[in-house]
Amino acid sequence: WKKLYLAHHWPVTVCKMSSNDCQDPPEYWTIHGLWPDKGEECNRSWHFNVTEIKDLMSDMRHYWPDVLHSSLNRTHFWKHEWEKHGTCAATLEILNSQKKYFGKALELYKHVDLNSCLLKAGIKPSSSYYQMTTIKEALTRFYGVTPKIQCLPPEEGEKAQTIGQIEFCFTKELQLRNCTALEGEPDPVRGGWRLGAEELSVCSDTLPTFYPSQV
Repeated sequence: WKKLYLAHHWPVTVCKMSSNDCQDPPEYWTIHGLWPDKGEECNRSWHFNVTEIKDLMSDMRHYWPDVLHSSLNRTHFWKHEWEKHGTCAATLEILNSQKKYFGKALELYKHVDLNSCLLKAGIKPSSSYYQMTTIKEALTRFYGVTPKIQCLPPEEGEKAQTIGQIEFCFTKELQLRNCTALEGEPDPVRGGWRLGAEELSVCSDTLPTFYPSQV
């Protein structure tokens, strides 16, 4: 793999996508995962062991909660992220254990500090719509790189898309880079993220964009 995606998702939208027992989703962007751009389940014998990340637990619960399953001891989401993505990221020495992988993802999340960047740009959850270009330009200006932004397409009869996920890309040296493909580099268009029938896909630049404050 060539790059890592640090995916943040907006809990309110995640809850909208699912008829699950979402209770009081956090009103800040949380971590969805840290994903190499290629490869999944690279080492099936390397099972998740929650005791390896016990020192990270309070941060994990706060910044990387399982939005859909609200009870606190749910480690299923982290297990899934480790087995699907972490075992692939572990080819890098700085990510080659569960503690390093989850710890580094938390560190990158705090470094990016997406929540305060959006607030500084005056972009906050609202009942009125945003232009996708406004959101993109604010992020690109702030970080100097182009992130990948995913939305829920408009439901029937609606005209607006709903912002759901913002991904930042990193090199193997963990430097921010554009999420668009570099010359000569394949750009795997990774499938959208499904929850039930709903699916996130890359936001349209032309549709009005809803950034919801409640489910």
